[in-house]
Amino acid sequence: MSRADGRAPDELRPLQIIPNTMPYAEGSAAIRLGDTHVLCAASIDERVPSWMRGQGRGWVTAEYGMLPRATKERTPREAVGGKQGGRTVEIQRLIGRSLRAGIDLKALGERQIVIDCDVVRADGGTRCAAITGGYVALALAIAALRKSGRLSRDPLLAVVAGVSVGIVRGTPVLDLNYVEDSGASVDCNIIGNADGELIEVQATAEGKPFARKSLGDLIDLAALGLDELFAAQRTAIRDGSATG
Repeated sequence: MSRADGRAPDELRPLQIIPNTMPYAEGSAAIRLGDTHVLCAASIDERVPSWMRGQGRGWVTAEYGMLPRATKERTPREAVGGKQGGRTVEIQRLIGRSLRAGIDLKALGERQIVIDCDVVRADGGTRCAAITGGYVALALAIAALRKSGRLSRDPLLAVVAGVSVGIVRGTPVLDLNYVEDSGASVDCNIIGNADGELIEVQATAEGKPFARKSLGDLIDLAALGLDELFAAQRTAIRDGSATG
C-alpha cells in the first residue's frame, strides 16, 4: 500500500521530543510527530487531593486542551462555553491513567504532579502524542524532585508511550495522520510500557467488524512504533536531566 506521505506501513512520522521547553515548569517537553505538535508541562504540588490525604501515596493527573487554530478551522475555546467537552474529559482521563501506570505512587509520597498537555497543531494521534510527551515531562519533574532531595527512592517504573495503528484500505498501518484516521476501517490507540506490557487498547471498527487476528496484528505493529518512541523518550529524559 502507498501512503500519501510516502511512509511504509510500519513507519512512524518524523519524531522529535524537545525537553525543557517551559522553563517555569518542573518538567516539560514538546513532542512533534509529523504535523501533530503537543506541548507538555509537569507541575509539582506538595499537596494531594483531599480524598487522598493521609494515605501515604501521591497522585498524577492530566489536563488536555487544543488551541483554537490547532486545526484547519478554528475550534472555539471550551472555557467560553463554560465546560469541557466529553472528548476532552475522556482524553485527559486516558492520559492520567496511562501515566499513573508508569509510576509508583507510594514512592512519590503525598504530593501531586499535574501534566498539562496543549495541542499546538493537530494532524491525528494527539492523545498518544500527549501521553508520550507527558511521560517525558513527568520524568523530568521526578528528576527535579530527586535532585532537591525530596524523594528517598525513584518512583519511576517502566517508560510509558502511546501510538495509533489502524487498517486503511485493507492494510495495517502505524501512526495514522488525520486523513488516514478519518478513512480507516479500524482505528486503534495502544498504550504500553517498555516492559512489553499493555496499559490500554482502544480499538473501534468503523462499520464492518474486524477479526480477532487483526487486533493481534495491530498490537504487534504498535510494538514496533512503541520501541522507537521509548528510545526517543529515554534520550530526551537524559538530555533534559543533564541540562535542567
